[in-house]
Amino acid sequence: MNMACKTLVLVCGLLPAIPAGTVVAGEPRSGYEFIRPATREMQDDDFLNPGMFTVEKGQQLFREKPEGAGKSCAECHGDDGEGLDTGNIARYPVYKGGGLVTLQRQISICRTSATGKSLVADHPDLVALETFVRNRARGVPVNVQTDGPMQALLAKGEQLYRTRYGLIDISCFHCHGLYPGQMIRGQKISEGQGNGFPAYRLDIGEITSLEQRIQQCLTLMRAEPFDSGSEEINLLGLYIMSRSNGLKIETPAVRY
Repeated sequence: MNMACKTLVLVCGLLPAIPAGTVVAGEPRSGYEFIRPATREMQDDDFLNPGMFTVEKGQQLFREKPEGAGKSCAECHGDDGEGLDTGNIARYPVYKGGGLVTLQRQISICRTSATGKSLVADHPDLVALETFVRNRARGVPVNVQTDGPMQALLAKGEQLYRTRYGLIDISCFHCHGLYPGQMIRGQKISEGQGNGFPAYRLDIGEITSLEQRIQQCLTLMRAEPFDSGSEEINLLGLYIMSRSNGLKIETPAVRY
């Protein structure tokens, strides 16, 4: 058994059952507070932040003129995305058209309408576009709707967040609700907030959407991850982003 697995099993053995309605008090804390000073320095400097390469790629795609009919994203929103509503970006995921719409999904809808080219959930080009668009709203507080029709969706997302998964038999809440600040695999456990995503992960050396990070966590739990674009992954993403309300968008954050 490798060290990472031993650590997970040890933590699992210490985890208590979660009483119904358990809530961890306190203001949300960004993952930025839990990373090492050198990693903070990397995130803070656009010349050092490796996630900025994906921002630049997303900008290229944003400006890309499709062959034949259609127009680029930039023709509607400006070459640098200056026409984008950053306050609106901070509201995603949103309730629209009778259902949940993620920022990635909204970008896909707009892109398909303008260019006639569709991309599946978490396609590298779509993640790059999402990274560029979220980066335009960097510094704006996350502001996900939590009332009205969102209440039922958030309840489903929270249920998934508190469900035990896989051979490790732990939930998202166990790590990120009960044990922030404690160590696992040589790193501090964060609150698992979504304000920095898409984020550059040093562990794998690439930009990762929030939904992809959830899939990676489920794999660590020795569980079968939910599919990209599935209802479950979107509901989990919604609940996690709602926990980040009030935190400033950091995209692209740098995380382990």
